[in-house]
Order: sequence, then structure tokens, then C-alpha cells
Amino acid sequence: MIAYREAATLNDIQAFITANKFSFVYISRQDCGVCHAVLPQVRDMLTAYPEVHLIKVDADKIPAVAGAFSVFTVPALLLFVEGKEMVRKARFVVMNELEQQIAQLVENY
Repeated sequence: MIAYREAATLNDIQAFITANKFSFVYISRQDCGVCHAVLPQVRDMLTAYPEVHLIKVDADKIPAVAGAFSVFTVPALLLFVEGKEMVRKARFVVMNELEQQIAQLVENY
């Protein structure tokens, strides 16, 4: 499993997206069972893509994240390439589909 950072502020998230070519933002809440089940799957999947960096955001600790990223349900999985959002998945995620999209983006950039 890959390591990840946990954001403390909205500025942390923005700086992370700016600093990394491939930025994967994982937005969850503490009382979300789906969130806790999906995160380990995402971490396992991203081991094959070392160029993709992961940051976890707790929407309970940073409520402004919902408005800043137009997130209406969790988990929300956002992949940014060079600061631009390229993939968005929410709630129930088909991991094979997500991995195909990530592989294609990593290959093309």
C-alpha cells in the first residue's frame, strides 16, 4: 500500500495539487463506511502508479472542501493532472474502471 498525506487545510490541498503532476484527492467523512472500505483499495491500486500522489481529506475536519471541489457525496475521488481535474468518481466506485482511466492518463502524460 502506498503512503498518503492527510490534509489539514484547504490550502494544503491546493498546494498538493500544484506540487504534483498527478494528484489524487480522496475526500471522505469519519462516519462513512464506504469511505473506509474504498481507501485501502485505492491505496493498493496506486502502488502500480508511483507517479500518482495521494492526499486524504476528511470533510468533517475541512468542511469547506465540499464547496471548493463541488463534492455532494463521499467518498469523492478526484484525479488532477497538472492541476486540472481529469477524473471524478463518487460514492460507489468501480475500481477496474478507475484503474483503466488512471493507466490511460499516466501513459498519455
